[in-house]
Amino acid sequence: MKRTVRVGGVLLGGGTVAVQSMTTTKTSDADSSVAQILRLEQAGCDLVRVAVRDEADARAIARIKERIHIPIVADIHFSPRLAVLAAESGADKLRVNPGNIGGERELALVADCLKAHRIPVRVGANTGSILPACLEKYGRSARALVESALENAHVFERCGVEEIVLSVKASSVPMTVEAYTMLAGRTSYPLHLGVTEAGAGQRALLKSGIGIGALLLGGIGDTIRVSLTADPVEEVVAAHEILRACGIEKAYVEVVSCPTCGRCEYDCMGLAKRVNEHVANLNIPLKVAVMGCVVNGPGEASDADLGIAGGREYCVIFERGKERVRVPSQNAERAFFARLNALLNEKKA
Repeated sequence: MKRTVRVGGVLLGGGTVAVQSMTTTKTSDADSSVAQILRLEQAGCDLVRVAVRDEADARAIARIKERIHIPIVADIHFSPRLAVLAAESGADKLRVNPGNIGGERELALVADCLKAHRIPVRVGANTGSILPACLEKYGRSARALVESALENAHVFERCGVEEIVLSVKASSVPMTVEAYTMLAGRTSYPLHLGVTEAGAGQRALLKSGIGIGALLLGGIGDTIRVSLTADPVEEVVAAHEILRACGIEKAYVEVVSCPTCGRCEYDCMGLAKRVNEHVANLNIPLKVAVMGCVVNGPGEASDADLGIAGGREYCVIFERGKERVRVPSQNAERAFFARLNALLNEKKA
């Protein structure tokens, strides 16, 4: 049976997938951290993680929490004292690495803190933090990641901690998918998905989309972080796009458009871009199609709530595959946006 873990007001393991990111500000700079977190909230972030490198960072969590609306996760390495201080400052969850937090005494201190404050912990492994014994036995592999993560969980279990989230991240997409698939078959803890060190730009988006998407389509994963070398808001936007592509997130305007070909005689690509920009931040369940020609556009997009297909002289605006009106091409975009806005207003009402 799947376990659930509550992080503030967010339930992990309850059937939904939470989106998270991590700030790039110095946590002790509360004003900058709050400003970035509020931007993340606006983009649809459900959880936010902050780096705790010193006492000032840990104490700042209390000031930050007063001004944000989503749970905050403290990222701790090397110092059990900072883990305790972050929890005392109001962190809703800790992320720690048992391998670098100290010996049994230090781990017991963190465990007692977790239980006292009734907050969960994320533990696990990535390819840079596999336990030496697992690395020696299995090499740099999915099996090593899984065994290392489970041993990290056992460390806290032996101390009486039950609210645990696990992760097994690699920069290799095949290894990531293999590791999480293996881990899902051996534990009931909620899983935090991600392809670590994915990089920047289109390649990073593709790696994350393929890796995280493959797992989600297999029913694996309870929270995701798209790790990009970029503004963290871009991570949140990418995460929602992955959830939408996987059919998990449904409250959004889906825009489908054809790749165009030599039959296209109007600015289909430009219109598709403008429509996407127009509906980008709307949480309204609607499907819109921008098709290149009338040869098969309405048929291919017959399930769209609203669509357009064009020609040199006129464009057809259709709804659910049925023609609504024919408009001269020069007036088509204006007519299409008028009908789109009307439908959006109807959905909002």
